[in-house]
Amino acid sequence: MDDGRPLFLQIAEALESQILDGTLPEESQVPSINELAAFHRINPATALKGVNLLVDQVILYKRRGIGMFVSPGARARLLEDRRAAFAQSHIKPLAERAHALGLTTQQVQDMIRKEMDA
Repeated sequence: MDDGRPLFLQIAEALESQILDGTLPEESQVPSINELAAFHRINPATALKGVNLLVDQVILYKRRGIGMFVSPGARARLLEDRRAAFAQSHIKPLAERAHALGLTTQQVQDMIRKEMDA
């Protein structure tokens, strides 16, 4: 699981991916902190930090005495956040480079369409 980024971020992103792909639907229970820690072979405090990150973002919520659950609207919020990050990291630099090269919006759209249809 260690790809150089903090483990708690990797735990949070793994849960986000499961929410996005439907493995963890809204209102479903998330594995416990101890289950996450055992599965990923990490300290429970690290797993808790990753889960709490998602609680802070209202992606997960706690039912006292029962566990953590996926919040209603979590998938839509995650998609919105990921699309915004995609635009910032990919579309903005693309648009800046295209402008510097004198490409029109239509030319860029045609290039993207060609790549997506390939």
